[in-house]
Amino acid sequence: MARRAIVIGASTGIGKELARLLSRAGYELGLVARRADLLEKLADELPTQSYVSRIDVVQIEEAREKLRALIDRMGGVDLIIVNSGVSPVDPDWGEEAQVIAVNVAGFAAIANLAIDHFIERGRGHLVGISSIASLRAVGASTVYSASKAFVSRYLEGLRLKVDELGLDIAVTDIKPGYVETQMTEGRSGLFWMATVDEAARQIHAAIRKRKRHAYITRRWRLMAWVLKTVPYPLLSKLS
Repeated sequence: MARRAIVIGASTGIGKELARLLSRAGYELGLVARRADLLEKLADELPTQSYVSRIDVVQIEEAREKLRALIDRMGGVDLIIVNSGVSPVDPDWGEEAQVIAVNVAGFAAIANLAIDHFIERGRGHLVGISSIASLRAVGASTVYSASKAFVSRYLEGLRLKVDELGLDIAVTDIKPGYVETQMTEGRSGLFWMATVDEAARQIHAAIRKRKRHAYITRRWRLMAWVLKTVPYPLLSKLS
């Protein structure tokens, strides 16, 4: 039986490249994003069967209904990757509210449904894309770093839940640094920038190993240690 996966946020960037890698590895794919035209174009490129569903995670109840319908249409899935997210720089309140709607409420709604599906099956793998920014507050992107901290803690809670149930369900928290995507386009002074291909390959490797968490690229593990240990007065000067 073919393995089946759903990628939320598959129309561009990391999600798109992950879909390509998974398809080459033999997965049937559920492709999810707001831009159905981009998903259809990607589906035409993939070597395995794919299913397209236009979902906006901000529309929570509709998004959950559509995701449930997609899972049923695919006959159940083994892997769900939640990759959708937004990251404005120096946002006003309207933009902050959008970040919360997508990165917090939208993420939780989808991850909650995914883990329920895996609990029903007794197995599965949930992958959430957090960020290195989740480790400490970032002055220019306060709401983004806070939203990604939520993602990491929510994933940790889901992992504890399935561990207590004793089920064969993996929960992976992916923390990328800077990656060449639309989120970083036009921003200067960013270091350790990874290409989308490099980031996707390392994420795919972490998925294959069913890791609990992974820094992307691996060199960000060093920066994670620094961020976790730097005292607040120094952090204040760096922000």
